Amino acid sequence: MFNEQLDNSVDQLARTPLLLVACDYDGTIAPIVDDPMKALPLRETAVALRNLATLPHTHVAVISGRSLRDLAALSRLPVEIRLVGSHGTEFDIDFALDLDPDLREYRRNLVAGLHEACDDFEGVTLEKKPTSVAVHYRRVATDQVEVLLARVAAVADELGDVTVRHGKMVCELLLVPTDKGKALTTVRGSVGANAVMFLGDDVTDEDAFATLHGPDVGVKVGGGETTAPFRVDSPHEVAVLLATLCARRADWLAGADVAPIEAHSMLSDQRTAALVTPDARILWMCVPRIDSSAIFAELVGGPGSGHFSVSAIGATSAPVQTYVGNSLVLCTSWPAVTVTDYLDCSDGRPGRISGRTDLVRVIEGDGRARIEFAPRLDFGRFPTQLEVREGGLEVVNAADLVVLRSPNVDWNIDDAGMHQTAWAEVDLSAGPITLELRCGTASMRPDRSDEPSRRSSTAAFWSDWVDRLDIPGTATELIKRSALTLKALCYGPTGAILAAPTTSLPEFLGGVRNWDYRYCWIRDASLAAGALVRLGSIDEAMNLLDWLLQVIETSDTGPERLSPLYTVNGQQLPPEATIEELPGYAGSRPVRIGNAADHQVQLDVFGPVLDLIHRLGELDAPLSARHWRLVEDLVGAVDQRWTEPDQGIWEIRAAPRHHVYSKIMCWVTVDRAVDIAEKVFGRERPEWQTLRDEIAADIFANGWKDEVGAFTAAYDDNDLDASVLMVGLSGLLGPDDPRFKSTVAAIETWLRDGPTVYRYKHDDGLPGDEGGFNLMTSWLIDSKILLGDLVGARDLFNQLTGLAGPTGLMAEEYDPVTRRALGNHPQAYSHLGLVHNACNLSTSGFAR
Repeated sequence: MFNEQLDNSVDQLARTPLLLVACDYDGTIAPIVDDPMKALPLRETAVALRNLATLPHTHVAVISGRSLRDLAALSRLPVEIRLVGSHGTEFDIDFALDLDPDLREYRRNLVAGLHEACDDFEGVTLEKKPTSVAVHYRRVATDQVEVLLARVAAVADELGDVTVRHGKMVCELLLVPTDKGKALTTVRGSVGANAVMFLGDDVTDEDAFATLHGPDVGVKVGGGETTAPFRVDSPHEVAVLLATLCARRADWLAGADVAPIEAHSMLSDQRTAALVTPDARILWMCVPRIDSSAIFAELVGGPGSGHFSVSAIGATSAPVQTYVGNSLVLCTSWPAVTVTDYLDCSDGRPGRISGRTDLVRVIEGDGRARIEFAPRLDFGRFPTQLEVREGGLEVVNAADLVVLRSPNVDWNIDDAGMHQTAWAEVDLSAGPITLELRCGTASMRPDRSDEPSRRSSTAAFWSDWVDRLDIPGTATELIKRSALTLKALCYGPTGAILAAPTTSLPEFLGGVRNWDYRYCWIRDASLAAGALVRLGSIDEAMNLLDWLLQVIETSDTGPERLSPLYTVNGQQLPPEATIEELPGYAGSRPVRIGNAADHQVQLDVFGPVLDLIHRLGELDAPLSARHWRLVEDLVGAVDQRWTEPDQGIWEIRAAPRHHVYSKIMCWVTVDRAVDIAEKVFGRERPEWQTLRDEIAADIFANGWKDEVGAFTAAYDDNDLDASVLMVGLSGLLGPDDPRFKSTVAAIETWLRDGPTVYRYKHDDGLPGDEGGFNLMTSWLIDSKILLGDLVGARDLFNQLTGLAGPTGLMAEEYDPVTRRALGNHPQAYSHLGLVHNACNLSTSGFAR
């Protein structure tokens, strides 16, 4: 239908961060007809324009010579499409009501003069507009047109101060001089478009074509001279062109070009984190700390929401990406270009203690590279302006100081709507280029240590820690990476441990199951710390307990009213909100900040804390009187509340219920406390033993369902839930108990799909079906080990480890249908599960 060059241009426009599609009306979206008041838009074109206008980051405008009232009445286009009338004079439907009285009198004189001049000509139509009058002569005899136009010109000359504009079979006399080019520029500026497509058929559309530049696309409709680079034959081809653009843009916004979730690698300085694509594009980073607003948010908002990219110019092959040894120093290599990335953790660096973070990017090789630095403040919601300074760039309007130290780089700065983007091309034959994104300072001075020393020290910070671990003999390299991931999710200044470093990566592509995980869940953090204790590192657990004690000691309520999660600083979360401006990863909206689960009742949270203290006690860790008081407080909390319903581990946003997993973890709280009291602190608490037995009896009486042959999700239903595997994993039931064996068999039968295990399959009130939950797969593996099915356990473990990304990271979930990772990434749950699996397989037994 249209040529290859236009097709390619449409393809590029579809990938524009913020797009404006604008067009003329008559002859473009509505065919030319003899009676101007019967010119209706083609249905296919109207549908395409409506669909474009509903896409995120896409604006649509119709700029016509018609009056705005006539344009609105004829087009019947929705309010999402901006209508501009009278060649750009009318942006407001009530514009005519605000005209100066003198201008109204002048217009009356113009209309009277034209009536007198045109009365002798059959077929003339006068179209009266607020600040102009159009003389349509399409039905006037050809041999009379020249005489008619001469009379019209005479009227203009007699009145004076009238601009005459000629179009297709129309002559318009304007009292307020303007044109479609000015109108297009105004609309473009108001929406902040990165690129524009304009389509028009008339001579008056040439003013709009003249304003196009850079990635813009101009399309002439029909014949005639034009400055537009492309042409289609008719309004029918316009419909096809707009529908094609709409389909491609919808695909792009829905993630057709996004990297799979599992393909992203992570950098960390234990204060914030950055995610990097396989081609060295940093598209997620929050500053000054991990739960702050993002400065790069392309991960959930597309390119217009911020990125920091380095690419090899002329590369014909995909890069290779690996971590350097057992560290979080990341290398991305093309044949002639290598990019090394890390968040500085070198000796004495302030990142893990103070408010400063340094992201270092070193570009080496003998080729050429292109750098794009496109920070976007507050997820792209706040204008971002850049200024070239000696030695680099400064983000001049950032609330927190942000500079990019970049010696020997000559920057170009382009406007991108309300933001600015810096770019440069560098020749690496002259030597490496070092880029330092410094968050928390405006200093451009060289660092006190040279870059190779900082890189080496950062690598050693991670690798030296790994060298001290007791790594099992199963999947050794993957377990090292899992341990590093858990360590990277520790927030150094306070000891909190994050569930994940991201928000709103979807549990169902295109759906609403998108949550903010950049906080410290007491449950998740305790389980993560427990996995590291299992590997021989107790510092993270001790630091987490210090954080939790601080939360309790500064709380206005008692331990029995602990929230399930807090910020990394131990504060209550801000209210959950959505960022409507962002389209989400692969079109999965909304993007959320905050998490309303912090107001839920989740009575299971006490159990993982006491289990962690129990693990520490077995290793003779330096537990103190403060820890003993914590044990007493949490048992007291369970004693007060274990009979209450709650929202459970899965945080289902519905009425509280008596969840079996929550009851099991209440039992774990008391069971571990009994052991801690006796073996660590030399205390006897017989009343705790009584409480433990009472909770166990209640679980056996109400959680087991004979008709299902398994423990179920809650006391009041027969739905299966993989979390009840904890009935055996916790020690509440022994491995020989037929109820545990039957529960494991039921969950494998009904909730397992190949390499993954679903949490549950009952209706939770949200649309869309989520993927299998990696931690539940790990719990099934551990259950198989406990039951002695080592062959089945090892087979499922091998399948699970095959789901890890190319650099060893795992997200929260896996969809066996699309074979894609889902959920926030990397996820502490997934990695702690792998650690326990490997430890249990290596000992060919089970140690809780």
